[in-house]
Amino acid sequence: MSQTAVTERYALRQKITMMVNRYEIRTVDAGGNEGPVLAVAQQKRMAFKEQVTFYADEARKQPVFSFKARQRIDLGATYDVFDADGAPIGWFRKDFGKSLLRSSWHLGTADGLEAFGTERNKNVAIARRAWEFVPYVGEIPLPFLFHFDFTAPDGTLVLSSERKRSLRDRYDIHVPQAANGWQLDWRVGLAMAVALDALQSR
Repeated sequence: MSQTAVTERYALRQKITMMVNRYEIRTVDAGGNEGPVLAVAQQKRMAFKEQVTFYADEARKQPVFSFKARQRIDLGATYDVFDADGAPIGWFRKDFGKSLLRSSWHLGTADGLEAFGTERNKNVAIARRAWEFVPYVGEIPLPFLFHFDFTAPDGTLVLSSERKRSLRDRYDIHVPQAANGWQLDWRVGLAMAVALDALQSR
């Protein structure tokens, strides 16, 4: 698969079982209908989250893209995104200074696009942090619907992730096509979207 976006909208779902965390990505058409699974990743619950690989099939034999931390267990680690052949196509990292009150991330692609993303609602960001520090309660899945927007230096939206109210984590992902000349590689966008869920507590 190439950098060209398969579509502008995707559905990202996480399913948690006793043994594994599972992520599924599906395309979404203009009518809001979901297509077949585009990519799937499965990871043991207690495994480190420094590397996640998405595959095109349940047999996990045909990789689609992956991301991996340059350093293990490093709060300031940069994560590289790779294509199906293992070639780097982008990167992302958390901005811990700005994330003290409002989670913020930087991402970039091999063609030079760099974008900055942060939680859309500052009040929800603060409430989410307070929830995480309450004993015992913080272990319960977050009840807040938090959203992220990523923009290019000129303010153009290149990626958005909206968490939906669901029994399991579900996100609507928007990767605008060629917005003002900027085109985010959809694989980098989806890797970032997964990281927003998998690494949010870091």
